[in-house]
Amino acid sequence: MSHATVDRPAVEFGHVEHVPVHFDDLDAMGILHNARYAVLLERALTPYWAERGIAFQGGRSTAPDVFHAVREFNITYHAPISGTGPVAVHFWLDHFGTSSARYAYEFRSVDGATLHADGTRSIVRLDPATMRPTAWTDAARAVAATLLRP
Repeated sequence: MSHATVDRPAVEFGHVEHVPVHFDDLDAMGILHNARYAVLLERALTPYWAERGIAFQGGRSTAPDVFHAVREFNITYHAPISGTGPVAVHFWLDHFGTSSARYAYEFRSVDGATLHADGTRSIVRLDPATMRPTAWTDAARAVAATLLRP
């Protein structure tokens, strides 16, 4: 299921997902709270992978690649997101290794004209039994290939 509210812009690489900003995402000044950017990025990534068979359904993962942890999250804020409504999250992979991956992302206005924030998010796939890094499956590699920046 997509969260799109209007047509997504065409991009040369990666994917754009429109994610709604709700009233409870705002701080006392009426702008998107800084901590909510990580949540909104997750809400952009989740449907992309789910539509390609890698998700949580019925309280269970559909693939072992869902078991991963965020290693690092970096963000630079450029212009506040004020008020509710959709925001365009453009994301792509700039690295997909044996057991790790690094996303790059931008939060933009729906028309693409305003850059609100950008950054990177690194994850590591873990073995649930040992909690140690383990290799991505071929299924995850196939999905990741659609997101890799050339």
